[in-house]
Parts: sequence; C-alpha cells; structure tokens
Amino acid sequence: MESDEEEEYTLQGPVDDEGFPHGHCTLAYTSGDKFEGHFDHGAKSGKGCFHFYDGSKLEGVFDGGMLQGKGLYTYEDGSVLKGVYVDGELNGPAEEFNSEGQLTFRGQYSNGVKCGFCWIYSADGGCICGDVNDEGEMSGNDIAYIYPDMKLALIGSFVDGEMVKGKLAEVVGINQDRPQFKMVSDGGIFKCDVSTSNSISSDLQLPDPYEQQMVYVGASTIQGASEGLFMKVPVKEDKVVAFYNGLRLTHAEVDARDWSKNGNTISLDEEIVIDVPPPFDDTKHYCASLGHKVNHSFSPNSKYDLFQHPRFGFIKCIRTIKPVSADEELTVEYGYDHHGCGVDNPDAPDWYKEQMKSLKGKN
Repeated sequence: MESDEEEEYTLQGPVDDEGFPHGHCTLAYTSGDKFEGHFDHGAKSGKGCFHFYDGSKLEGVFDGGMLQGKGLYTYEDGSVLKGVYVDGELNGPAEEFNSEGQLTFRGQYSNGVKCGFCWIYSADGGCICGDVNDEGEMSGNDIAYIYPDMKLALIGSFVDGEMVKGKLAEVVGINQDRPQFKMVSDGGIFKCDVSTSNSISSDLQLPDPYEQQMVYVGASTIQGASEGLFMKVPVKEDKVVAFYNGLRLTHAEVDARDWSKNGNTISLDEEIVIDVPPPFDDTKHYCASLGHKVNHSFSPNSKYDLFQHPRFGFIKCIRTIKPVSADEELTVEYGYDHHGCGVDNPDAPDWYKEQMKSLKGKN
C-alpha cells in the first residue's frame, strides 16, 4: 500500500525536476486502488486518502510516505475504524462503529493486531470484554459477556467470542475501563447451546438470568389467550426484556404445515423460522427462554428484534417500544402477511382475522 515503486500507477498532478509527484496529486494504481493527497518529492506528505478497489478508504496525515497519527478507515459497508497509526500500522487506541454509527469495538492495537483489554459491542446492547490473545481474538478463560443492562454478566471460557462455559456474575463497577464483577453463587453454568431442528436446548430448565429478573408468565389479560408474559419491574422504551429461542426450521417446513401447528413460530431470517412446539410451550417442560409467551396486539407495547445471545446464538428478542409498568402484560404485533392474500384476508390464523375484523368494526 505504501510502496508506490512496486506497483504501476497513472499520475495526475505536478511533478518535481526528477519526475516525482510533488504537490497535490492523484495516483491511480493498476490494482484499482487510488491515492489522492499531497506529495513532497515523491513521498506522501500531509493530508491524503487511499480509495481501495472494494469501495473502502483510508484517510489521515502522512509523513515520509506513511500514515502517522489519527487515521480513519471506512469499510465498504459504511462502518468505520478510528485509530492511531505509527508508520502505516495501527498502534494505540482504536474504536469501530457500524454504518449506523453504533460503537462495535473499543480497545488497543499493536502492529495492526488487537491487543490488551478490549470491548466488542453488539447492536442489540450486549457486549463481550476481556484480554484478547496474541492473534487479537476474544479467547481465554476470563472473558465476560455483559447483558444490555450492564448489570449481569456471564464470565468464563470463550473461543473467538463464543462462550464455551460461563458463570453468572454481577457488574459492581468499572475501574480503569475494566468492569469489576461479583460472582453469583449457585447461578448455574451456561454454555453456547444453539438449537437445531430437533433440539431446543440441552438444559430445558435453566432460565436465562437476565430474562428471569425482567419477566414472569401469568394468566393473560387478553380475551381468548391462556398465558401471557408480564413485566416484573417497570422499564422504559427500547429495553430488551425477553428472548425468543426455539427449534430452527426452514420456511418451507413451516409453510407446509397447518396453522394449528404454527402457534409459536417466528421468522428469524430468510432461511430460518424459530418454533416452540408442544410440549416446550409449557414452562413445566421448557423455561430457558420465555419470549414465545408474548401475545399479539394491534396496539403493542413491544416488538420483535434481533439478538446475538451468548447461549442461544442468533435469535429474536422482545424489545419495548414504550414504557411498560410492573405487572403489565407485554404485547407485540405478530405481523402476519397482509399482502399475499389481500389486505382484508391476510395469510394468518382465524383468531387473528377475527381480531382484525373486530378492530375494523370499532373504527
């Protein structure tokens, strides 16, 4: 990247007496990369920017042909890395942000590799922190996943950010950017336990500790519903309160079934549907997650959202969209397809169609 002599380029801009770039120039390399900035007798000097063939770019101040000091790398997807460069390599503090401006990484680099104590943030509000290994991976025996409330954590063995085994702890403070923990006795042992098409969990009765502090199952206040999910504590809007784990099926498998078998299904992505079939819909048989207990409403107080869980993997969660009081029932808009069969005849179970007709009658 820094050695212009090793790659052919086309020059636009002034040159010195020996034909080297001098002043503000643009170099278009045969690789498709481009550099635009100031040169001093052939060496990049001052503000400049590399535009790479894949759409990413690196900008900052160059000295002696190399990037020095603060630099900004923008990935092709719009996410950015802000860091300190020494002789063209990341060396020092750095932060990364996704394309929406949310912080995704905070820590240190040494010779272009993450080092020391680092934080990796998920868009859902959770984070992983600890000392990375020599390869810059979040691997070790003292790594912590911290839930979105920044109060509860699972501490233990991780390999490249994936939990192998963790124990419950409380976050009691932050000292020099390192969280301080207090282990919870008899808090259970947790591991990465991503469901499959025939296994919902290896420990059906081990509740999620964060969810356990947030919600409880009770008799629903909604007509025709049996059980529902209620808040234990009051929460503000935009708060993750429960998790929706289940068997992982394909859309084709679910679409081929009768609606009577799809009472607890939710689309995860274009390929996977999460399902909590009998007997797992009964907390006597499964209580590791409770998101499937949330009932439908056309005036909901919550929504489904994506979540990267340390135990369940990539799942859905329940996130509030307005303040919810203690003992108030959580509701979401189930979001059945109103277009495939017509706006007034959605592809949905009968009870949903009846509720929709009743709502339109009131209006």
